[in-house]
Amino acid sequence: MRTLHVGLRVSDLERSLRFYGALGYDEVGRVPETEFGTLSMLQLPGDEFVAIELVHDPAGAPVAPSGINHLVVQVESVAEAAQRLAAHGVEAEEPRCLDPEADFWTLWLTDPDGYRLELVQWPSGHAPGMTAADFADE
Repeated sequence: MRTLHVGLRVSDLERSLRFYGALGYDEVGRVPETEFGTLSMLQLPGDEFVAIELVHDPAGAPVAPSGINHLVVQVESVAEAAQRLAAHGVEAEEPRCLDPEADFWTLWLTDPDGYRLELVQWPSGHAPGMTAADFADE
C-alpha cells in the first residue's frame, strides 16, 4: 500500500499550471469532464509517479483551502529553487537554515489558491524522504 498523490482543487487551471510549472512540475496527463471537473496530473522530473492532481471545476464552489496544512517538496538546492521561482515571478519567503551544521534548508511559498508549500533541502546523506530514523532520538 502507498499514497499515490494528492488532489488539490484550483480556481484557475492555467494559472495553477504556470505556478506548479515554475516549481518544476510537468503536466503528464489530463482527464477532462469527470464528476469533479478536469483533472490535471503533475509529476516532477525524475519521479516515477504523479504527485499532484489539480482538480478544476469552474462551475463548482469557490476554492478555499481547508484541511491541508502544507505540502512538502524536496529540492536539491533551496537557493537555486528560490532563483528559479523568482525568475518566473513566483514570490516566496526568505530561505531559512534550520541546522547550519547539517546544511538543512527550507523555503515557504503559497500557491495561487492559498495552499502552502514547503521546499526542503535535506542535509547531505539524508534519506530521500522522512523516515522513522528522523525521530530516533526522541
